Amino acid sequence: ADALYRADAAGAILAGIDRTGVHRVQTPQAFRADLIKRAYAQTPAEAVFADDIALFRAAGAEAVLIGGDERLMKLTYKEDFAVLERMLGGRVCVGSGFDAHRFGPGDHVTLCGVRIAHDKGLQGHSDADAGWHALVDAILGALGQGDIGSHFPPSDPKWRGAASEAFVRHAVKLAANAGALIQHVDITLICEHPKIAPHREAMRARTAEALGLPLSCVSVKATTTERMGFIGREEGLAAQAIATLDCVG
Repeated sequence: ADALYRADAAGAILAGIDRTGVHRVQTPQAFRADLIKRAYAQTPAEAVFADDIALFRAAGAEAVLIGGDERLMKLTYKEDFAVLERMLGGRVCVGSGFDAHRFGPGDHVTLCGVRIAHDKGLQGHSDADAGWHALVDAILGALGQGDIGSHFPPSDPKWRGAASEAFVRHAVKLAANAGALIQHVDITLICEHPKIAPHREAMRARTAEALGLPLSCVSVKATTTERMGFIGREEGLAAQAIATLDCVG
């Protein structure tokens, strides 16, 4: 959050302002129509208020805060329109990712952040979460920032056995640093076993949580290869993902 200071007329900083309990309120604001009309009707025409909330409360009504969005900006000054033009001038970036892991000894697999009991495990340098590895590559691809191996080299012992959530959150941070917004992700898990359907909603929820997205912006699907190839022989499984981002410029 931005720091707050008091300053004199010349712009010299006098003191900092404690931000505890302080909120920046956006417009437009929402009201019950009858209540806001009544508040305006009983307010003198010459009265001046910072916004509708100030008038509403001065009329004796109560108001509460709800979450806002930086894109809901107030257009007051000429410079505000320039900012809006930059926002609307963004472009859609799409990235794809693919990952595969071999089965080995074990009693579970981890897919899209969900631990699933299985008669085999997945071999890999980290937790071998193919779903999230494909997702990370998709986000990195949309950003033009390499692949998961360039950010988390398998030769680095630091990442041995690491939970893939760290990789996902790293990709989210890179997107934020680039001024990009992750809008939607679509993950397809390709395997004969374990069965994905019983765990699909848990996978969506975990992925949405890791990305900081609404559940409606996350899709997890499953398919098989009709018993063909290494997946059909149950030697391993694979995943592919598509990430859609709003990018700047």
